[in-house]
Amino acid sequence: MKDQQATPLFHYAFAISDIPRAREFYVTRLGCREGRSTGHWIDFELFGHQLSAHLGKPPGASCEGLVDGHAVPIPHFGAILSVAQFWAFAEQLRAAGISFLTEPGLRFVGKPGEQATMFFLDPDGNALEFKAFVRPEEVFAT
Repeated sequence: MKDQQATPLFHYAFAISDIPRAREFYVTRLGCREGRSTGHWIDFELFGHQLSAHLGKPPGASCEGLVDGHAVPIPHFGAILSVAQFWAFAEQLRAAGISFLTEPGLRFVGKPGEQATMFFLDPDGNALEFKAFVRPEEVFAT
């Protein structure tokens, strides 16, 4: 059998406390496509990747790290977008009434890895970060 998938997809499973509330947030507010589900979990497509939200006890952000002098919630997950996608998504989130922990903006300005970034929480306190590198080839710049 020939491998038809050119780029590996990312899968992330996390805890939620309420499936209808998660569905409203991820589908209606973030624009994810809903995948398979049962009474205990629901899958979402997020920029081509698979999120699996399982009923359980959401841990929420347990600590804060410092990045470029700014506190960031840990753990967190999200996606790296193009610059155009990032700013369009930020406007979509604003229109959906999302409250940001870190407003969309630039960090590491003029340095390797310069990027736009934003943080916000889902209804269960799971932290999400979306970013876009000004120079995409610098995703892993040191």
